[in-house]
Amino acid sequence: MPASDARTTEGPGQAGHKLIITRIFNAPRELVFKVWTDPAHVAQWWGPSGFKTTIQEMDVRPDGHWRYTMRGPDGKDYPFDGHYVEVVKPERLVFDGTIHGVPSQGVWTEVTFAEQEGKTMVTVQQVYSFESAATRGAPIGWNQQLDRLTAYLIKV
Repeated sequence: MPASDARTTEGPGQAGHKLIITRIFNAPRELVFKVWTDPAHVAQWWGPSGFKTTIQEMDVRPDGHWRYTMRGPDGKDYPFDGHYVEVVKPERLVFDGTIHGVPSQGVWTEVTFAEQEGKTMVTVQQVYSFESAATRGAPIGWNQQLDRLTAYLIKV
């Protein structure tokens, strides 16, 4: 069952809007980490319901770049351009970047993967340097995205 929490708090280097979502997946941690770090897998589940994600670059290592575009059901593109700050297999991913192609729209993301009796608890924490309709809608989008991941994990 999804759990989420959105609130304003201090982020890395600045105050911002913070989102925390935790979800338990009925899959081993190694597999869950793999589907978060392999672009062929990520393209299958990343994004809210009805979105299609195209990965342009995904170099999962510290200082490696990550660029993707989510296309919404309305045909609008939502680009992300960032880099990995920390990669600890299979425990943690940290990445930083900008969304919508706007340098002032920064987002810091930390994802942890915790083993729980053969299942995996994933916690996503994001801090945004701005507030907008996108950040206000992020809890809904992330929960839809994690629903897609749940369905995808059943297939792999």
